[in-house]
Amino acid sequence: MWKVLTPFALMLLALIVALTLDRPLPKADVTFLNRGDVTTLDLQRMSWMQDLRVGAALYEGLVVNDIFSPGMDKKPGVAQKWEISPDGLTYTFHLRANAKWSNGEPLTAKDFVYSWRRAMLPDLAGDYSGLFMLIEGAQAFFAWREKATADFAAEGGGRSRPEEAQALYTRTLAKFNEMVGVKAIDERTLQVRLERPIPYFLDLLAFEVFGPVHEASVEKFQSPDPIKGTLVFRQDWTKPPHLVSNGMFMLEVWRFKRDMRLVRNPHYWNPSAINVDSIEMPSMTDPNAQVLATQTGGVDWLSEVIPDYKADLLGKKKAYYAKHQALVDRLKAEGYDSLAIDRRLPPDPALNIHSFPAFGTYWYNFNCLPTLPDGRKNPFHDPRVRKAFALCIDKQNVAENVKRCGEIPANTIIPRDSIGGYPSPKGLPCAPDPAAIELARRLLKEAGYENPSDLPVIEILFNSDGGHDKVAQAVKNDWEKYLGVTVRLVTREIKVFRDDLKKQNYMVSRAGWYGDYGDPTTFLDLSRKEDGNNDRKYGVSPHPKDNYARFESLLDQARDERDPDKRLALLGEAERIIMEEDVPMAPIYHYCQVMMFDPHKVSGITPHPRQKQHIFLLDILGDGKGADKPLEMPPVKRSDPRSLSVPSGRRRRLSRRGVSC
Repeated sequence: MWKVLTPFALMLLALIVALTLDRPLPKADVTFLNRGDVTTLDLQRMSWMQDLRVGAALYEGLVVNDIFSPGMDKKPGVAQKWEISPDGLTYTFHLRANAKWSNGEPLTAKDFVYSWRRAMLPDLAGDYSGLFMLIEGAQAFFAWREKATADFAAEGGGRSRPEEAQALYTRTLAKFNEMVGVKAIDERTLQVRLERPIPYFLDLLAFEVFGPVHEASVEKFQSPDPIKGTLVFRQDWTKPPHLVSNGMFMLEVWRFKRDMRLVRNPHYWNPSAINVDSIEMPSMTDPNAQVLATQTGGVDWLSEVIPDYKADLLGKKKAYYAKHQALVDRLKAEGYDSLAIDRRLPPDPALNIHSFPAFGTYWYNFNCLPTLPDGRKNPFHDPRVRKAFALCIDKQNVAENVKRCGEIPANTIIPRDSIGGYPSPKGLPCAPDPAAIELARRLLKEAGYENPSDLPVIEILFNSDGGHDKVAQAVKNDWEKYLGVTVRLVTREIKVFRDDLKKQNYMVSRAGWYGDYGDPTTFLDLSRKEDGNNDRKYGVSPHPKDNYARFESLLDQARDERDPDKRLALLGEAERIIMEEDVPMAPIYHYCQVMMFDPHKVSGITPHPRQKQHIFLLDILGDGKGADKPLEMPPVKRSDPRSLSVPSGRRRRLSRRGVSC
């Protein structure tokens, strides 16, 4: 009898365990939909926006951006204070005595040494490992390790040598200490020495990839490959219950393609800064379902509104503004941003959609090489031709009638007003301005193209998804109307598009970029001839009328300039060259971020044009927890110098951090 019942008892027990493990979770304090499922919680491997957002809640670096200050000020994080040497090369950070990991262990300077060393290993090959190469000796260490592992594999001839592989790793640790300028002076003092002064180094340190990971947890799941000598990284340590973090929250649940839940970290050094006990991120892939869930209250914040009807929702908000126009105008005059204005209007569902200017630009690349891959002469080798075509894009039409989500027409590559103190160039005028069209036609004649028929068929390359076809059609119409040329649209699947872009197999192509850090170089370095993202090949085979040498010289001068104002002036002049003279790309519009949330209920979301969102600041107003007071940008009138870093009013290659509208 017992023998018969035992299998059924075991099956019943297994069913009970399964149901227990799979039971619905209690409602979280905040539910938000990230811009996609998280791909990794390994800080040094992060690059996607959704990963970085969660990473900022789980881990805290030495410094943190104040995302509600106009200048994205740097605030103390794990480091309570720091000193910078007079020559700008040495940074000394003093860590908080009460900084701890989520398991209660003290966090020390050695944790940062371990984490940054990990990021500098070619074995890991993180997307942002290049940022660590600004540290003294990092590049040389990277090269040493790369050669050492290659030699190890070659010497072994395919044989498994686990002890020798471990010895190589031990030697690597010693080599790092010998070569790299990152030292733990004591448990609470970290010293960093740079290859050269980096004025924006503190801003870089606020980037999530510079945060610490828990050494003991990571080491459990990595080992040297006995044949290649490189480290093999398993990601088990990033899953619950193994993940140990040091930020305001810790990971409680991560069910792939289902949900993720963060809960308050009881060992965080500043518990009063935490406004909620739990944050839920369900996986919901249908864009329409996302909007419906937010409209019906199941979701508190939808971080990206995807459906095309978002433009109609924004139209309804515009109509609601019109009903309260006098109040809206007064609040604008007092310097309030759009989100602060929403909170001062009577509550209404129309206010729950938001379009914020973002730190990114959509543009068209011009192939700057003398010839195309098939041997044809490339008319866009001549900067006068590039400038002529850039002048004849009706950017206002693209922003208002094609995109329709609050995008701002662009005449600079760096979003205007996004970096405090930066003197943006004026940029070029554009169609339908008669002066711009007349100048464009004159430039073509100067370049030897008296008649439109003298130019070959102009080809615009773009990928088939993302609505790029609508922008291309609008630009095609402009060029045919104002310049009289024939334009052909070339659509490619994304992988083929990227391949054509990298091989310069195009005349004109769509492109875009989101800035990774708050300095002009995050955009300007894209046009250095050796940069991997210089898909235009600007400066590689310069035309006699190109000014690339001066552009590069200005960037080099700015790199060595210690005076902040002089440095920004040099960079502003460098941008002027590529925007007004050489024109290797034609900016069309600055991206916007379209979101949904009730401004009278949800706080912690910033309208700052950098669009760096810290989910650890989220607060449900009126729930009796946390600050229960809206976080807002300070009111800034346009005459106030602080307005250099706030949105300018109504009127992100796509980096892996992505774009939304």
